[in-house]
Amino acid sequence: MFDKLDIDPQIKEILEKAFDDEISKDEALKLMEVKGRELQALIFTADLLREELVGDNVTYIQNWNVNFTDICSGTCGFCAFKKDEKDKNAYFLEIDEIVRRTKNAVDDGAIEVCIQGGLHPNIDAYFYEDILLNVKKEVPNVHIHAFSPMEVFYGSSKAELEVEETLKMLKKAGLGSMPGTAAEILSDDIRDIICPGKLRTAEWIDVIETAHKTGVPTTCTMMYGHVENRSHRIEHLEILRNIQKKTGGFTEFVPLTFMHKNAPIYRSGISSPGTTGADDLRLYAVSRLMFGDLLKNIQASWVKLGFKFAQFCLMSGANDLGGTLGEENISKSAGAAYGESTPPSELERTITDIGRIPARRNTLYTEIDEV
Repeated sequence: MFDKLDIDPQIKEILEKAFDDEISKDEALKLMEVKGRELQALIFTADLLREELVGDNVTYIQNWNVNFTDICSGTCGFCAFKKDEKDKNAYFLEIDEIVRRTKNAVDDGAIEVCIQGGLHPNIDAYFYEDILLNVKKEVPNVHIHAFSPMEVFYGSSKAELEVEETLKMLKKAGLGSMPGTAAEILSDDIRDIICPGKLRTAEWIDVIETAHKTGVPTTCTMMYGHVENRSHRIEHLEILRNIQKKTGGFTEFVPLTFMHKNAPIYRSGISSPGTTGADDLRLYAVSRLMFGDLLKNIQASWVKLGFKFAQFCLMSGANDLGGTLGEENISKSAGAAYGESTPPSELERTITDIGRIPARRNTLYTEIDEV
């Protein structure tokens, strides 16, 4: 395939191997460092593998975000969203208001509501259960995608419940799936710097694997471009790959490029100012090659990337453009330049412009309908 390209023979061998076999961590790291023609070959290979695995559909979902509070006891150095309880600008939505916003979203075409909030000192897993019960009572057909592993871990502790007990309770109350956020970089050395009060790598893995065992599927994420290096990124991908081999419970992988502008760790000089575009393309392409048939769906987050650069990521291994969203406050607070929500027509224009086929999906990718 690369006979006419003047590229490193070792890189060529790894790229060709990716179509038939699993590439190793060391091989993935070599790919994460390529430049020039080798980078172009990597991107081309990832796009070909994407086409082989999922075809030319680019999916999206009509959904809505409800961030129910920005009051948080966490100490994450990358977060510009959280506020203290005494801050006059802090907010906390009552459950009736969460239900009202969900109703409005569904009336406007949303089939999923994503509910997350800060680690409020006065809430626990039973509060999450109340949210689910009330939303499902009033809007029974909506899929509820809610509560990060950190929220589940925190809410369980506050309620004096085991994580498995909490997840069973939440599933019974109507939880359809969980966002696999709070992963950041799955290395305790990195977590000690960027989120010292957050759950540890082993704890994140335990919550995720317990969710999958309980029948609650999750996404998986990586927030990269701050203080980690490329080796940390590959180790993170390897952890996710091993979990997927064990449980099969991930529905998609969502790379989240670091929004540095308002982040405390950037303002204090600890972190880099995010990634370069080439770094993003390498991450998308290498993740496609590492996951292969194990995890077919890779999302290009337009909120983080913008529509123009998201197109490049869709040509570098990604096959999903995320959701229409609404009230997306966390990325915006961190300095993201792109909007809180977008109509389906804008997503479809972005997709068709690169010669791909727009398709609406549900949360779990079990229903996909070309537009």
